[in-house]
Amino acid sequence: MSGQKPSLKSGASSQSRFQVAVVTEASSTTPASASTDGSRAQDESKGRSRVVGFLDSGALGSAMDIGLPPDVSHEPDTTKSDSISLHSTGTGHTHISDSHSNTYYMRTFGHNTIDAVPNIEFYRQTAAPFGEKLTRPSLSELKEDGNQNGSLGNPTGDSSLSYMIQVGPFRVNCPLCLQIRCMLNIWGVMLFIRMSWIVGQAGIGLTIAIILMATLVTTITGLSTSAIATNGFVRGGGAYYLISRSLGPEFGGSIGLIFAFANAVAVAMYVVGFAETVDVDALMTDELNDIRIVGTLTVILLLGISVAGMEWEAKIVLLVILLGAIVNYFLGSFMPTEHKEPKGFFGYHTAILLENLVPDFRDEETFFSVFAIFFPAATGILAGANISGDLTDPQSAIPKGTLLAILITGLTYVAIAISAGSCIVRDATGDVNDTVSDTVNCTDAACTLGYDFSICKEGGCQYGLMNDFQVMSLVSGFGPLITAGIFSATLSSALASLVSAPKVFQALCKDNIYPGLSVFAKGYGKNNEPLRGYVLTFAIGLAFILIAELNIIAPIISNFFLASYALINFSVFHASMANSPGWRPSFKYYNMWVSLAGAILCCVVMFVINWWAALVTLLIILALYIYVSYKKPDVNWGSSTQALIYNQALTHCLNLTGVEDHVKNFRPQCLVLAGYPNARPALLQLVHSFTKNIGLMVCGHVSRRPNFKEVLQDHARCQRWLNKKRIKAFYTPVFSDNLRHGAQLLLQAVGLGRLKPNTLVMGFKNNWSDGDMRDVEIYINAIHDAFDLQFGVAILRLQEGLDISHIQGQGTCHHLCFRHRETSRMQTQKFLGRQVTSTQFKKKQGKGTIDVWWLFDDGGLTLLIPYLLTNRSKWGDCRIRVFIGGKINRIDHDRRVMATLLSRFRIDFSDINVLGDINTKPKKHNKLTFKELIEPYRLKEDDMEQEAAERLKAQEPWRITDNELELYKAKTNRQIRLNELLKEHSSTAKLIVMSMPLARKGTVSSALYMCWLETLSKDLPPLLLVRGNHQSVLTFYS
Repeated sequence: MSGQKPSLKSGASSQSRFQVAVVTEASSTTPASASTDGSRAQDESKGRSRVVGFLDSGALGSAMDIGLPPDVSHEPDTTKSDSISLHSTGTGHTHISDSHSNTYYMRTFGHNTIDAVPNIEFYRQTAAPFGEKLTRPSLSELKEDGNQNGSLGNPTGDSSLSYMIQVGPFRVNCPLCLQIRCMLNIWGVMLFIRMSWIVGQAGIGLTIAIILMATLVTTITGLSTSAIATNGFVRGGGAYYLISRSLGPEFGGSIGLIFAFANAVAVAMYVVGFAETVDVDALMTDELNDIRIVGTLTVILLLGISVAGMEWEAKIVLLVILLGAIVNYFLGSFMPTEHKEPKGFFGYHTAILLENLVPDFRDEETFFSVFAIFFPAATGILAGANISGDLTDPQSAIPKGTLLAILITGLTYVAIAISAGSCIVRDATGDVNDTVSDTVNCTDAACTLGYDFSICKEGGCQYGLMNDFQVMSLVSGFGPLITAGIFSATLSSALASLVSAPKVFQALCKDNIYPGLSVFAKGYGKNNEPLRGYVLTFAIGLAFILIAELNIIAPIISNFFLASYALINFSVFHASMANSPGWRPSFKYYNMWVSLAGAILCCVVMFVINWWAALVTLLIILALYIYVSYKKPDVNWGSSTQALIYNQALTHCLNLTGVEDHVKNFRPQCLVLAGYPNARPALLQLVHSFTKNIGLMVCGHVSRRPNFKEVLQDHARCQRWLNKKRIKAFYTPVFSDNLRHGAQLLLQAVGLGRLKPNTLVMGFKNNWSDGDMRDVEIYINAIHDAFDLQFGVAILRLQEGLDISHIQGQGTCHHLCFRHRETSRMQTQKFLGRQVTSTQFKKKQGKGTIDVWWLFDDGGLTLLIPYLLTNRSKWGDCRIRVFIGGKINRIDHDRRVMATLLSRFRIDFSDINVLGDINTKPKKHNKLTFKELIEPYRLKEDDMEQEAAERLKAQEPWRITDNELELYKAKTNRQIRLNELLKEHSSTAKLIVMSMPLARKGTVSSALYMCWLETLSKDLPPLLLVRGNHQSVLTFYS
C-alpha cells in the first residue's frame, strides 16, 4: 500500500482551486512506537498543536492532486510512515493520517519533539490568502518546561492536524491569459483610428521613432515591474501595490490616486474613440453631441458588463476579433481596387513610401504632441499587474505575459505604420475626376499614379492619412470587420481600465492611507468586487466623455501614466541602491541604472509633451506625498525607503567614529532617567525642547522585574507613545536590582559610536525624606557615577513633583525607576497639582524670563541649555537673565566682563545681575530649618562610643558626621543663602537654570548632599540644576 496515490473523497465543490486552513480536532492516542521510553515520549509530546505536519509528497502526490494551490506545498519528512491515506470525515474536513498507527503524521526527523523543520506555512503573513497562518514554536516554548509553555495553540493539547479544504476566489494561473489581457488593453482604438493619422503627421521614420520611444519606456517599465513582482507575493492593487510596498506609503499613496484616476480617464478615451467610429446615416444633433450620446450609452453598457463580469472565454473571443481585424487590414493592403484610389489607397508603391517617409506636421502639431496622443496606446502594460490579486502565480505570469505583450504589440504597430505609409497618400479628394492634367505642377506621389490631389493643399479634403481617421476600414478587405475590431478594442481596453481603476482604488482604500476614502474599500460577492469603485470610475469616465475630443483626453492620460511608470522604475533603482537583503527578485534581467534611466526618461518626456501639465502632475503628487507624510499612516511594509535610511544612518555613524569631537559641534545628548515615558512627561518635554533636531535623547528605564516576555511589549508600547507625542527620543529599558546599577549599565552601554549621551538628566527625588535612605544613597551615587564617566548632569525639580503615573493609572510603584512612596494624605494634596504640571512645558510659555544662575564655570553647559530653549517657539518669548557671583566693590567690572563673554559667545541676554551679597550669612530661621532637616540623618558620634559610631557609619554610610558638618559649614550656609536670593530675584521666572553644587565623593555623605539640594531648590519655580563635565561646550572662535 505504500506509495498508493490518495484520492479525495469529499463532497465539496468540484472547483479545482481551493484554500487551505488548518484546524484542530479531538485528541488521538500517541503511538507506542513513538519512543522507546513511554513516559519520556508522553512528556515530550505535550501540546504540539501548532506544529505543521510534514507530508510525504511521494505518497500524497502533488498539491494540485488534492486540489491545493500550487504554492501550498508539503515537504517530505525524513522518516516515512508505512502507509498514508487521505480520507474525509463527512463533515467537510479532509484529513491526512497515518493508517498504520491511526495518528496524524507529524514527527520531525522521526522523533517526538515540538521543534519543526522549515515549512512555507511559517513564512506567510498574518492575512495569508491561502488559509490560517501557522507559526513555528517560539524559543521559550522550546527551552522551557512543556507543561507550562509547551502549548502551541491547540485547545485539545493534541499534536494532530487536519486540513480543511475551502473553496476560494477564482484565480488565473496562466501567463498567456495575462498576455492576452495586456494585448487587449494595448491594442486599443488608437490602433485603428489614430495610427494612420500619426503616420501622416510624423512620417514613417518619426512614427517608428515614436513607437520605439514608447516601447523603450514600456519595456524598461516592464522589466522593473517584473523585478518588483518577483520579489515576493503580489496582491491586488497593481501599480499601487508595487510602488507602495517598494517605496512606502508616501509614494504609494500618491501614485495610487493618480494611477486609479488615469485608468478612469482612460475609459473615457477608449469610449470616445469608439464613438467617433459609429457611422450613423444622419446626425442626431451635431458631431460632438453625437459622440457624447454614443459614449454615454457605451459606458453604461460597459459598467453593466464589468459588474456582471466577463469570463476569459469572452476575452479570447475579443482577441480573435482583434487579430482578425488586423489580418483583414494587411490582406486588404495587398488588394487595391480602382474605386479606392480616389480616396488615397493605391496599394504598395515606392513613391508613396518615399513621400510618407518624412514628416509633414500640420495644425501646429509637433513630434512630442503626436507622441502624447500615441503614448496611451502603449499604456496597457500594467493591465496584468492591476489584477495581480486574481493571479495564482503572479511572479511567473507578470514578467512573461507583460514582456511578450510589449514585444508583439510593438512589432504590430511598426508593421502597420510601414504598411499605411507605403500604400496610402496623405491627402485625397475622393473624386474620381481628379486625374492628372498638368504634369508639370503636379509633383506628389499621387501624380505618378494618375491623380492630382494638389487642391487638398488649400484644405477641405476628407480622405487620406491626414484627414480620414477610419482609413484602415477603406484599406481592409472587409470593412465591417475593422468596425468590429474597433468595438472589440474599445470593449476590451475600456473594460480593462474600468476594472483596473476600482481594484487599484480599493487596494488603496483598504490600506487606509486616506481615511476619508475608506468607504470605497468594501467589496461585494465571493470575489470581493469593488462595486462602489465601479460607480466612481463610471462617474469620472462619464465626465471626461463629455469633452468628446480624443486628442485632448489622450495627453492628460499620458502624463499620469508616465508619472506612474517613472515611480515604478525608480522603485527598482531605490530598492537596489538600498542593498537590502530582502531585495531578491527571481527575475534577473533588470539593471538598477537602466531603471533609473527609465525613470528620468519618463520625467523628461512628461515635460517635453506638455511642461505645465507635467508640472501640475508633479505638484499633485508632491501635495499627496506631503499629506501622507504628515498623517504618518500606521503601516510597515518593509519599504526600500526604510532600508536606505538604515544604510545611510549606518554609514554616517561609521563616518562619525573616524572624526574627533569638536567644541563647535557639541550638542547636548541626553540620557533621561524617566522610567516609563508617560510617567514623567514634563521631564521629557523640557529635555525634548532643547534636543529636538539638535541632539540625541534616550529615555532610560531601570526595571527591577526581569520579565523578558514583557520587555519587548513594553518597548514597543513606550516607543509608540513617544512617537504619538512627537517626542524625538529612543526608549531603552534595562533590568537591574537598583537605580545605580541600572544607570551604570545605561551610562556605559547606550549609544552607537559618536551618537551616545553626554548628559544625564534626572528628576529631583521629591519624596526622599519619606522613604528609605538607602534609596537616597543609590540616587546620589548614580550622580557621582555620571561625573566619574565624564557626563554632565542635570536635575529638574517641580514643587508638585514629576511622577504622574498614579494619576494616569498606568502602573504601580514597582514599575518606576526607583521607589516611590507617598502617604495617602500627600497624594490627595499633590495629585491635582501634578496633573497641571505634567503639561507645563508642553504649552507655549509666553512672555517671561529664563534666569540663568551661572555661578561656577562648568564648560558652558549651564548657559548653552537656556540658549537652545529660547530658539524654540514655545520659549521664544522668554528672555535670558544671567546671575553671577561677585564682590560688592567690583559689580560693574564683573558685569562688563560677563557681557563681553556673552557677546563673544553670540548669546542674547536681557540683563546681567552680579550678586555681591552672595556670601552674606543666611537668615537665622532658615538655618534652624536646615538644622531640623538634617537632624534625623546625623550620626551623633559624640553621644556614643567610637566603635559603635564606626559600625553605624559602615552600616549606614549616608549618616552625617559632626566633623563633616563643621568642615562644610560655609558651603551649607551658601546653599541656604542662595535659596533666599533665588526667592528674592527669580520667584516669577518661567524657568531657573542653576549651577548644581558638587560634593566630594567619599567625603560628603549622601544625606548632607541631598539636604543641600533640597534646601537650594525648595519653594521655587521650575528649577534645573546643571553641571557640565568641565569640558568646554562653547567657543567664540569661528
